[in-house]
Amino acid sequence: MPLTHTKMDQYKDFAKVLESFFMGYLVQEKGCSTNTIRAYRDAFTLFLSYLEDEHHIKPDRISLANVNKVNVLNYLDWLETNKSATVRTRNHRCVVMKSFCKYLMYVDPLHMAQWKQVCSIQNKKGPQGSIHYLTIDGIKSVLETIDVSSVKGRRDLTMLSLLYNTGARVQELIDLTPSSLRLSKPSVVMIHGKGNKTRIVPLDGNIVHLLETYLNEQHLNLPGRESHPLFYNTWGEKLTTAGITYVLNKYYHEAQLLHDELVPKKISPHVLRHSRAMHLLQAGVNLIYIRDILGHVSIQTTEIYARADSEQKRKALENAYAEVGLTEPKVKSWERNSKLKEYLKSLV
Repeated sequence: MPLTHTKMDQYKDFAKVLESFFMGYLVQEKGCSTNTIRAYRDAFTLFLSYLEDEHHIKPDRISLANVNKVNVLNYLDWLETNKSATVRTRNHRCVVMKSFCKYLMYVDPLHMAQWKQVCSIQNKKGPQGSIHYLTIDGIKSVLETIDVSSVKGRRDLTMLSLLYNTGARVQELIDLTPSSLRLSKPSVVMIHGKGNKTRIVPLDGNIVHLLETYLNEQHLNLPGRESHPLFYNTWGEKLTTAGITYVLNKYYHEAQLLHDELVPKKISPHVLRHSRAMHLLQAGVNLIYIRDILGHVSIQTTEIYARADSEQKRKALENAYAEVGLTEPKVKSWERNSKLKEYLKSLV
């Protein structure tokens, strides 16, 4: 049913409230990171597209009245159907809309019931995705394809080795500068992560050597270069996520040709992060330490690696039992005694 002008006039101006939400609340009050702001921006950009595509409401005609439970639910379904969004992405967009409505409870309490209805939307349950990761030999097979006789090759080896060694998110790697590094003992890198939180990750001797050589070759250890992007393109600008993914894929495809059995079908920078976590777990590192290295807020997030590792062990045991069962064991004399078998079964 179309909204009357009388009902529309009861709401505050959508554009002004949205700007206040971003600039006043997210940026100034909460101090959200650039990545968080970008994620919220993308969610609202898509919401505006949904209203225009499905309801023919131009962005300059949108009212807060349009931010209701029915529209938000249909928007989330539209993301999956029209934008091929995963359940995980859908749930992220849902969090954004609920966060906005929680803010509206304070700035527009007249429509409290409407905002509460949106906040009551539950996350959608989806299939538990398996964790894609490489074995240690798989990591080596990718890195060994890099031609270190060229300057670009040495940069790529340093960059991908650091990405794996620290378990950093790709954006965290992009944001690194020479000032983020301390290569004297104890060697560490300071990573600025989600929620503007900073964590310190130790570096081993091999990656320290690569970084020292790289900084010297790129003249990034000179005064005045402390805030320059650690890894940059031809124009001296930060590399992008797409750029780093392209570099990784280039060597990944070469590794596939040489070691198909070691390299999975899919690869992404995040696979290196998963790989590092799994290798630390398999080496006996405590989950608490892995959580701190990866920058997880909750240990529950880190536990996915323990569950994945347990699943791998279960499958390995099943295969081992299957192999043992290939040959029919010899039947001992007491096993032929049916009464004894029945007795043993009765004990269970």
